Amino acid sequence: MSQIALPFDWPPDPRDDEFLVSDSNARAVQQLERWSTWPVMAVVLTGPRKSGRSLLARIFAAKSGGEIIDDAERQSETAIFHAWNRAQETRHPLVIVADVPPPEWTVKLPDLRSRLTASPTARIGPPDETLMQALFERQFLRRGLDARPDLIQWLILRVERSHVALLRTVDVLDQAVLERHKRLSIPLARATLAEVGLIAGRAPELPIENL
Repeated sequence: MSQIALPFDWPPDPRDDEFLVSDSNARAVQQLERWSTWPVMAVVLTGPRKSGRSLLARIFAAKSGGEIIDDAERQSETAIFHAWNRAQETRHPLVIVADVPPPEWTVKLPDLRSRLTASPTARIGPPDETLMQALFERQFLRRGLDARPDLIQWLILRVERSHVALLRTVDVLDQAVLERHKRLSIPLARATLAEVGLIAGRAPELPIENL
């Protein structure tokens, strides 16, 4: 598949305007590409935090001339309602980015609720093994860390399959290399990640906003 890199909390990189495609998100990408077949000119794009959903929406909007409403659960329902109607009038697609689709996302405004129900949903799933490998490689490279293939495979088998856990793992290992003045290795990773609860015997997860 073509590869379009995910925007993570790290110094800007030219590849931040790319989005890595794997089986876990390919269907969502295809749904956006086929926007002319949508029953209405709006789609609800959902996915885990840090999954690149906002970046994917921006790439789509730039190509299609459409509009984006990000973090929709925290936006004005009236504003979303008017944006939805505007998309139908102008025939310019609207991407509504949310954590979950309605009815999991409680919408109080009846007219908006009916419109969102009529809108298709594009879902980004948890990262699969292929995407985990690509993301580990990308994040270690950005930090200038020499992560050998055997280490990355070791991590894939042990780290939770989530974008947040992957990012926290790379951050923790980067800090360990700096503090301990050791090269990145499986023994270092095993000791460090077990200590912070990212592998066997894991500690409670930190809130997303603290990552």
